[in-house]
Amino acid sequence: MRMRTKGTLPLLTLAGFLVACGGGSNITPAPPAGNFSNASLKGQYAFLMSGLGTTGAYIARVGSFTADGAGNITGGLEDVISLGTTGPANVVSFTGGNYQIQPNGRGLIVLQAPSGGGLQLNAALQSGGAGFLLQTDLNGTSSGSFYIQTNSDFSTSALLNHFVFDFSGVSFVSSAVAPISLVGEINFDGNGKITQGVMDTNDGNATAPSGATAVVSGTYALDPSGNGTSFGRGIMTFNGRTYAFYIVNSARVVALEEDSLGGSAGQVLQQASTVPGQNSDFTGSFVYLVAGAQVTGNQGPVVLAARFTADGNGNLNSVSMDYNNDGNYTHVSSGSTSSASYLIDTANAGSGRGTFTFKASPGTFSNVFYMISATQADVQQTSLSIVADGPFHSQTGGPFTVAGTAASYTFNWSGVQLGSSTAVPFKEDFTGQYTLSNASSNNISGVVDYVELGLSSNQLFTNIGVGGTLSINGDGTANNLYKFALGGSSSTTINFQAYFANPTTVLLVCSDSARATAGFAVQQ
Repeated sequence: MRMRTKGTLPLLTLAGFLVACGGGSNITPAPPAGNFSNASLKGQYAFLMSGLGTTGAYIARVGSFTADGAGNITGGLEDVISLGTTGPANVVSFTGGNYQIQPNGRGLIVLQAPSGGGLQLNAALQSGGAGFLLQTDLNGTSSGSFYIQTNSDFSTSALLNHFVFDFSGVSFVSSAVAPISLVGEINFDGNGKITQGVMDTNDGNATAPSGATAVVSGTYALDPSGNGTSFGRGIMTFNGRTYAFYIVNSARVVALEEDSLGGSAGQVLQQASTVPGQNSDFTGSFVYLVAGAQVTGNQGPVVLAARFTADGNGNLNSVSMDYNNDGNYTHVSSGSTSSASYLIDTANAGSGRGTFTFKASPGTFSNVFYMISATQADVQQTSLSIVADGPFHSQTGGPFTVAGTAASYTFNWSGVQLGSSTAVPFKEDFTGQYTLSNASSNNISGVVDYVELGLSSNQLFTNIGVGGTLSINGDGTANNLYKFALGGSSSTTINFQAYFANPTTVLLVCSDSARATAGFAVQQ
């Protein structure tokens, strides 16, 4: 059972955002520098966020807001769920609000609801068309992404042909709650019908992952109340699940499950007309990142990043991996794996589906993936009683060097701080911006906002200085260390292993025993 409540906590002012800090910072943020301003955020944007509420229950939201380029929010709409309470999902209208964007792309967005409550979000812009969001009103902690919408694509006919989806969240079986991952490929016919497809479900309440399962025909339609044409909102149903969705454009949709089976959220991306159809079509180096949880044994959070090279004959070479299971960290170097292979699914021809597996401490890592294009996929882990999923990219632009990747970045990390003094471990979400120089040491300088949430303590830290170092080893394809030093009253150093998809996109997995956290850094 679940619901999402409208925000009622008084909203912080913009002035408070600009001067607040975690207290006693020993790393002073540099004055914001860059070319961003309020004018950078102009247009209609769709967003997707997920996290935990103050009771520790799963929350997620998808929606749309409009920014006028001058610091004003002129309207918006969101679907929100909170699985810690009873009742249906909520649809919340935003009648106004405001925002302020600093030169480095960081800012605060306040979405105001008619009730006087609303939603407070700290933002980090990658560009005027996309960025990361962090919920900072302490009604919960959630983070995610936002994208500028193409209003002319707010129609049923705009969604046409094959799309790949990746949804994650929680499932219900009686009173049991467990993580769930759903990945697959579906076909929109442009007339409101989902006509075919295949999917894989890894449900922590099931005895085993489902394997390839045919998608039962379904439907999709824009909201007839006017929210469809105004915000791109609609409803789609397939395989017994119902999702609210918001159209970003004809190639991207964000979606939120709203039914009695649980709750999950994610993206639906248009699939390229040609994707690998046999083993010989799948070659080159790839990196991927998954996050989730182990559902047997210690039942803790899991984050994992890895890379490999596919040879076109079903074999994987040069496999390396960094794996953090509830703070137990393992690094697997290239050549330390065995039985590494892949298989493009020819039984579901044209779906872009494939599997890969390799053996490494502590066991066999098996995965299923769906290719969005020849260079991008969604991946789901299906082994070791782990429910996890995430992005999968071809690796290009190497060998990587600090000088070759020096630039300004935005980032979003999410996970669990372990061993806290609260009744449950902290959920933590970070969003910020940093500049990487080409120096050999102390080459990171930036600012972060983050939330740490527990049953007995909910804390917001804003405008916290960030320092640190990126070290790139060998040919730069694996075993690269990002060391971020955070100031403020909770000053700490967080170590990440970095996997470069290319010089502009980095996948990060924390290698510390104190947290199981992962995320992304992308060039501005």
